[in-house]
Amino acid sequence: MARILALDYGTKRTGIAVTDELKLIASGLTTVNTQELLNFLEDYFKNENVERVLVGEPRRMDDTSSQSEIHIQEFLKKFSEKFPEMPLERVDERFTSKMAVQSMIDSGMKKKKRRNKALVDEISATIILQTWLYE
Repeated sequence: MARILALDYGTKRTGIAVTDELKLIASGLTTVNTQELLNFLEDYFKNENVERVLVGEPRRMDDTSSQSEIHIQEFLKKFSEKFPEMPLERVDERFTSKMAVQSMIDSGMKKKKRRNKALVDEISATIILQTWLYE
């Protein structure tokens, strides 16, 4: 059985989430420095069976692309060149950062820990993956 991996791509760091092999549960995996993302993915794909990668698609309220889409498109091109056989899908990621912070508050996490942007990115990637799984 293969996993599904989700990315909350950012110019500095990228949150990563993954399903279990039965594709029932989405869990945060880690956050990596975006400059190291392709190398991280290469290692991960060698060790784990991944059937597809989901990449968050930042949209504005009027349904237009946000400014960060330019950087994501550059990454998608590099990803497709490095992993031509790996299917890629885009998932609307509107409000995932706000939802991530709210889930941290709801779980009783202290304010200092909620300021950890890497943790917010990882939770955002998990929300992206959950959105895709439960559509």
